[in-house]
Amino acid sequence: MPKKISINQILKGGALLAAMFLWSCDTKKPAQYPLQQADLSNRTLRIMHDLSADDMQGREAGEPGGVKARTYLLNTLKEMNIPAGFARGYEQPFTAELRNWIGFAYDAPGVNLLAKIEGESGSGQSLLISAHYDHEGKRWGRIYNGADDNASGVAALFAIAEAFQKEKPKHTMYLAFLDAEEEGLQGAFHFAEQMERENLGCVAFNINLDMISRNHDNELYVAGGYHTPELKPYLNNLAEEVPVTLLQGHDRPEDGGGDWTMQSDHGAFHDAGVPFLYFGVEDHPHYHQPSDEFETVPFDFYLRAVETVVAASKMVDENLPDMGRACGESATSQNDG
Repeated sequence: MPKKISINQILKGGALLAAMFLWSCDTKKPAQYPLQQADLSNRTLRIMHDLSADDMQGREAGEPGGVKARTYLLNTLKEMNIPAGFARGYEQPFTAELRNWIGFAYDAPGVNLLAKIEGESGSGQSLLISAHYDHEGKRWGRIYNGADDNASGVAALFAIAEAFQKEKPKHTMYLAFLDAEEEGLQGAFHFAEQMERENLGCVAFNINLDMISRNHDNELYVAGGYHTPELKPYLNNLAEEVPVTLLQGHDRPEDGGGDWTMQSDHGAFHDAGVPFLYFGVEDHPHYHQPSDEFETVPFDFYLRAVETVVAASKMVDENLPDMGRACGESATSQNDG
């Protein structure tokens, strides 16, 4: 999630190159959380572990590590028998406009993935749940594995899928694995622009997951209620039931740099007039650092966060006619009043 200025953006100016190089070579930065033993028989933890492993090379968009991560996701979708979301299959290619570490601009192939769980109601409305699978790649020989950002959100998508495979949703559910988020939400904007052409029906609501695994105080934020005030009573009820302290906020213009409205992929769907809920934690010492490793994740909090986003997905599915936009509504009518 690009909440702060990314390493790529810092290096565009070049003035801080030497200082950043020296900083990056500090391999003794202590972990902020105690190491824990993860149960890799838990599918969610295993997926998070695999996506943030060194052999994924930081999952940078347009690079071999990003391709390897995408192949892993495709194989997992097929192993779980989750059908493709597009008529042609799982993949939606696009051209990503990228910059290398010295600021040189170039084009590279990006690919969004989409899976689908058919709903029972046939209402025509659907729920889109998204998470980006790209991260920062490698810098000066060090791998930025992005366990929290955003292997945590991607693994949670599979937990949601597993829950709705056991209990079919009322409304059709799309699971979007988006690329090039770290480069300005490019995959999400391409997806949002192509929704009608892809014949996805009425995408009535977006839940976006980005950085949900690290917090000292058992706190998870949900943003979106400011833009769609009708959501607040539902969120209040949800907060009473879930195993984390669920806080609302980070979605108002007066929050300044703390306004997350356009700082992850939900921003593209918000621009397209789709109401959203974004789940994430506040920035932490591992954010966009090589120390964002699987081994430094507080697994107990992460699994509670996953349980929370599964519950939120069920809540939205149950109440989609009231919470989501009606088919045919324009972006103008849905964006902030």
